[in-house]
Amino acid sequence: MIPFLAMQFTTEVNWSVADFLIMGLLLLAGGLAIDLVLRKISGSRNRLITSGIILVVFLLIWAELAVGVFGTPFAGS
Repeated sequence: MIPFLAMQFTTEVNWSVADFLIMGLLLLAGGLAIDLVLRKISGSRNRLITSGIILVVFLLIWAELAVGVFGTPFAGS
């Protein structure tokens, strides 16, 4: 909701419908993955490590899509 609200007040934030769908899918996939980890993995240390890995992967994908940290063709403009 933050980008949508920001788009109402400034022209500096310009998300398309595809941007909202991609971010929604990314959040959904990350949330479902962490939920699966919490349900299937026993031991709080293993849960924490696996959830941390999922969070780092989520943040790396998000950063790549936003600004192109690694220079892949999926990077933003």
